[in-house]
Amino acid sequence: MPGSRDTPCPANRTRLRICVQGTVQGVGFRPFVYRHASSLGLSGWVNNSPEGLTIEAEGDPEQIAVLLHALREAPPPNAVVASIDAHEIAPGGECGFAIRESRVAGARTASVMPDLATCEDCLRELFDPRDRRYRYPFINCTQCGPRYSIIEEIPYDRARTSMRRFPMCIACRAEYEDPTHRRFHAEPNACPDCGPRIALWNGTGGILSRDNDALLAAAAAVGEGRIVAVKGIGGFHLLADARDEVAVARLRRRKRREEKPFAVMFPSLAAIRNGCRVCREEEKLLMGAARPIVLLCRAGDGLAPSVAPGNPRLGVYLPYSPLHHLLMRELSFPVVATSGNISDEPIVIDQDEALSRLCDIADLFLV
Repeated sequence: MPGSRDTPCPANRTRLRICVQGTVQGVGFRPFVYRHASSLGLSGWVNNSPEGLTIEAEGDPEQIAVLLHALREAPPPNAVVASIDAHEIAPGGECGFAIRESRVAGARTASVMPDLATCEDCLRELFDPRDRRYRYPFINCTQCGPRYSIIEEIPYDRARTSMRRFPMCIACRAEYEDPTHRRFHAEPNACPDCGPRIALWNGTGGILSRDNDALLAAAAAVGEGRIVAVKGIGGFHLLADARDEVAVARLRRRKRREEKPFAVMFPSLAAIRNGCRVCREEEKLLMGAARPIVLLCRAGDGLAPSVAPGNPRLGVYLPYSPLHHLLMRELSFPVVATSGNISDEPIVIDQDEALSRLCDIADLFLV
């Protein structure tokens, strides 16, 4: 199995079955367990299950205690451990530790991990011309990227996500199977050679451009005052220049949103500080993995009056996906980034549906 490694078999052996419940799938927990168990000289395995995570660890009792302590006190950064149940079972006698295939039978009680904002390591790669994922809009690793929005069934494995349609290339597969790599068992792992790609459509679905040309053309369109529907993680956003009163008023009229404030995406924390007052706690929220919309007190933000008419506060957030980071790097100014729907309707998540439901709002579609 991928992720197995031979280790010496200790003479004094104890074996525990450990069940970990909570938000423990899609956060790099299996690689975390694998590395710790291997470094401690333990044998056994770990896998995802409908209930959460199952571990069988065999070896020196003191080393197993170290593993349990790590699970309780220092799990992966984005994990939320609700409970750990451990009981002793008969030793199996095998050597080496492995990541096993997920168990699919049983009650589905595992929590699904929310989508995670692009991590700093992936951002460095995204803007590094020497990296093979340079400017790739779907870069991710075990610490970031889509989770909830791509999962179709628990337990969380690539075969049960929308990424099953994109078989990994040799290079991505090698990363996925390398215990020392940041993308070891990163289920959405992809690159320009094997993963999703982007295209810019006109209002009838005609392809205007692809890949980086599509991104540049979409950014240029926003800068020219047009409204662009962008398919991001979890559904479509409608983007417009937040400084342009004509563009924002047009978006408000087309979306049938009379007065309710629009959320605004800023290119950086520094840009937010130029137009809003930001305390330390608000900064922490803005920079967190959830990348929520945060209500801030306005302070001469220079935005169009129609963004938030008569409101002393502004709902702001930072780019959370690689595609957003790339767009905002090109634009370098704040944009209205509101849900892709007519007011009071469900958000559009399917790009073919977007053509029919958003055709009277968006001028272009980045899909």
